[in-house]
Amino acid sequence: MHPSLPQHRAPRPGRWRLALLSGLAVVAAAGALLLAPQQRVHAQQLPPGTPLSFADLVDRVKGAVVSIQVTSGPKVSREMPRGRQPGQGPGPDRQSPGPGDRQWPGPGDRQPPGPGDRNTPPPPFSDDSPLHDFFRRDVPPPRQAQGSGFVISPDGYVVTNNHVIADANKVQVIFDQDNKYDAEIVGTDEKTDLALLKIKAKGKTFQYVTFSKTTPRVGEWVIAVGNPFGLGGTVTAGIVSAHGRDIGPGPYDFMQIDAAVNKGNSGGPSFNLQGEVVGVNTAIYSPTGVSVGIAFAIPSRTASEVIAQLKETGSVKRGWLGVKIQNVDEDTAASLGLTEAKGALVSEVTTPSPAAEAGIKSGDTILSVNGNKIADSKDLARQIAAFTPGTKIDVRILRSQKEQTVAVKLGLMPSTQDVGGNRQPPSGRQDQPSELQQLGLTVSPATGPNREGVVVTDVDPSSDAAQKVRTGDVILEISGNPVRSVDDLTNGVREANRLQRRAVLMRIRSGNETRFVAVQLRRN
Repeated sequence: MHPSLPQHRAPRPGRWRLALLSGLAVVAAAGALLLAPQQRVHAQQLPPGTPLSFADLVDRVKGAVVSIQVTSGPKVSREMPRGRQPGQGPGPDRQSPGPGDRQWPGPGDRQPPGPGDRNTPPPPFSDDSPLHDFFRRDVPPPRQAQGSGFVISPDGYVVTNNHVIADANKVQVIFDQDNKYDAEIVGTDEKTDLALLKIKAKGKTFQYVTFSKTTPRVGEWVIAVGNPFGLGGTVTAGIVSAHGRDIGPGPYDFMQIDAAVNKGNSGGPSFNLQGEVVGVNTAIYSPTGVSVGIAFAIPSRTASEVIAQLKETGSVKRGWLGVKIQNVDEDTAASLGLTEAKGALVSEVTTPSPAAEAGIKSGDTILSVNGNKIADSKDLARQIAAFTPGTKIDVRILRSQKEQTVAVKLGLMPSTQDVGGNRQPPSGRQDQPSELQQLGLTVSPATGPNREGVVVTDVDPSSDAAQKVRTGDVILEISGNPVRSVDDLTNGVREANRLQRRAVLMRIRSGNETRFVAVQLRRN
């Protein structure tokens, strides 16, 4: 053997056996480590009802989901006066796309030249041509909109969003099998953005789905079916991400889901694993206009209650109290002497209204309705809206540090409410008393025809008021007492100091809005 080559000695038999046994032990140990997690996974079964596929569920519900096709805009009559040449004279301003799905024409939608297309030459048709009306510059062309919906009864009632069919001249529902039917609008509700349609097909029955009577838990599966971008029956899956989302000025909360929802999905359903509708897809949150995994749906409980009223009467009647309200934050609670930041603070009472007739005043804090505690302003609005107009309720309020119960007969919620008040222009400055230094405000008497309150002329940027009060705001009350002069305001601060309050509550008018603001006092 060459001396430079490594020399190998044959192992003894006993050494081979030892090495082999050791290797097997290592392999066995590694196998145990590898298999243990798998064994644990198999031992822990999936929750009952969890599918390995959504295909069976989709087969059960997809036939009840429809695409909504809407034609809106002025109806063009063939009997219009003649004698005006196409393109002659200025036409109306171009209308920008409307809200919701109207911003997105579906695939293949060809729009005729619209008003304002000055570079488009007049079409070579005479006034006698039936195509003349189509190209008239003084009549905006009809607009096409698309959305989604779902059938809730065998005789063809269909649920969708109000913004999908708003201003519609013609509504059609299209099933996944390309069956198309005309539909009529039974009723709409702007506050929840819901609408009810009825398919015009006598004697025909349709596949339908039902609303869920239970609220899904956060984390449960949902599938969304709809008509995104005009593509027709499209299915996406996700989970319930959250409940109680506040996405608008109305009193109703929304359910958040992460199933992909896009333009055209509006009005479509979200299903649970039992094939029940748990939400009506309504809006998305997106900086780009397409799905980023945050969508909002009207919960089934709210939708089913509204749809039932629309089916019965064509509209929704809600109880009305007649107050403008705001939340009670910690500073407001401290200024009122409340132990917790709960309830709804009345910033303004509409006149006439049920609240005004019952004696509810601006500055009252509503604590409960019929014994049910009020969490915040939305909670109060939601509870009042749930009552039938004409219902008598007991409203528990806090006024001047004392609780009392007021009996109120609710009215019918009007469709619009006027907001009064005018902004008062700031006037000259004056020396600021030490009490106003605690507020961080400089004020002066109001001028003009409505000489009420004092006008804020300056705000200390280091004060708590800097986050809540603006120059030009008018202070009308402090701690429930009217402010007619600077002295009234300083006296209110003195009284708060005497009661050892860390904040004062002021009623302020900002432009046309009146609100309450709790401002922390500086302590020396």
